[in-house]
Amino acid sequence: MKMTFQHRQDLVHDPQRSTDVFKTFPRFLDVKGLVNQDFLLLFGAETASKMLEKWDTSFKPKIIKEAKQLTPTTELCRLLKAAEKLAENDEMAGRKRTKISPSDAMDKIVHFHKKAIDTFYIAVDKQLILCQATSSLGAFDELFKSHYVFNLSYDESLVHFYTFLQTTVYYIDVTTTDESPRVRELRAKLLNDI
Repeated sequence: MKMTFQHRQDLVHDPQRSTDVFKTFPRFLDVKGLVNQDFLLLFGAETASKMLEKWDTSFKPKIIKEAKQLTPTTELCRLLKAAEKLAENDEMAGRKRTKISPSDAMDKIVHFHKKAIDTFYIAVDKQLILCQATSSLGAFDELFKSHYVFNLSYDESLVHFYTFLQTTVYYIDVTTTDESPRVRELRAKLLNDI
């Protein structure tokens, strides 16, 4: 798979052939770690490890602190309570101008099932990609990376969220990415102390 990396990148960047990536490379669907491998080849080890290395210690507490300063809503209170509970357990459970509620955003990113979770998948073009991760944070890390590995656009209603992660957590294209003023402001606040 490492030897065919460049061919895969050519494939996903060709609009006529990008949908053939899983036909040409079906191992993405059943071999863990290939999304991480290709992201590592794209950006290097330092960028690839940012989320897992810095989330719990640097970003999560500051984001919770910022969220507590927002106007409290039922949804925000529920999400903050869940985030703080997860912190206690040391676990991690576009251009469109319309607002999206926190719970709607979560529904676009995560689908929960009422059972013990020991396997995570990413859905891309109605295909399930087996994650290497054994935690929800690791699975989310792979979800973010899949956008670059498969040359995918961010969901229109989550563009600002993903742009925040891209520029603040992973430091990808910070100077060339068009950020909303709120993303720029939040990034400046969070990175001020890191």
